[in-house]
Amino acid sequence: MMTNIPEGQECYDAAADLAYEGCNLIFADSFGHESFMIQAAMEFPEVEFCHATGTRAHTEGLSNYHNAFATIYEGRYLAGVAAGMKLNEMIEAGTITPEQAKIGYVGAYPYAEVKSGYTSFFLGARSVCPTATMEVTFTYSWYDEAMEKEGAQMLIEQKNCVLISQHADSMGAPTACEVAGVPNVSYNGSTVAACPNTFIVSSRINWVPYFQYVIDAMINGTEIAADWTGDLASGSVELSAVNEQAAAPGTVAKLDEVKAGLMDGTIKVYDTTTFTVGGAALTTYLADVDDMGDFVGETEVVINGEFAESEFRSAPYFDLNIDGIILPEGM
Repeated sequence: MMTNIPEGQECYDAAADLAYEGCNLIFADSFGHESFMIQAAMEFPEVEFCHATGTRAHTEGLSNYHNAFATIYEGRYLAGVAAGMKLNEMIEAGTITPEQAKIGYVGAYPYAEVKSGYTSFFLGARSVCPTATMEVTFTYSWYDEAMEKEGAQMLIEQKNCVLISQHADSMGAPTACEVAGVPNVSYNGSTVAACPNTFIVSSRINWVPYFQYVIDAMINGTEIAADWTGDLASGSVELSAVNEQAAAPGTVAKLDEVKAGLMDGTIKVYDTTTFTVGGAALTTYLADVDDMGDFVGETEVVINGEFAESEFRSAPYFDLNIDGIILPEGM
């Protein structure tokens, strides 16, 4: 195993080294690794290359290159419901007014993956707290503890955000919340040990079902899908245990109820009746599903009143800016 591989030529070099060492199944797990994994897949056709979060397997036509992701937007929606319940608790206690129910969100990059994540989180929050708004800041890094902490502090101190969430893996934002006494919904794992007073819940992708699927395919000689999407039912989308010390009363029961609705299809994360774009209902949208580098949408993704996320490829392609979410100036 090789770790801390940059999103550059080092990725190809690492993949090639593993292939030369006799590995016949190679995984990569960062968005920027994709072009280098494709390069390696072309050079080593006898080796299977699997890339988490990538977008191009369905268009490259390489039988040994595969993408995988999960419907993490459902997990983020659930986490957003927990956040919305906390906002309601604060409103009912008189700590904030309904108009002050403002969430801050520390994002990595303004990519579709991040936009899909913070939008689904916001929609979950607003499903139970209709006055909720949200302001987003970006660090332009997948992992930068100092910048994530500064982003959270800025949202709390300058933007009057009363709850913080994130698309970031470090302890930067959760630590800032614990110091400030501001509720926090983290990502990719519980932070309750370090932040017992403010951590509410966390969503994450569990990659074990995909690893098992691919390994079984290799053992049995069956084809690995070009695009694989895990979900709640497969155990690929998970929530941490709710920290009831910080969460609003009734959160666990509410999350169980909403999770059941997501799994049986009665709740749709991107139900187009629940949001507007530029003040208008979303009735049609061509998304850039094929990701040919031209940033031109070619696939109709509004189907039966729902933005059909992760239906035409595994990685997210929701890149709309919906009303109620405040972005940095110029975006």
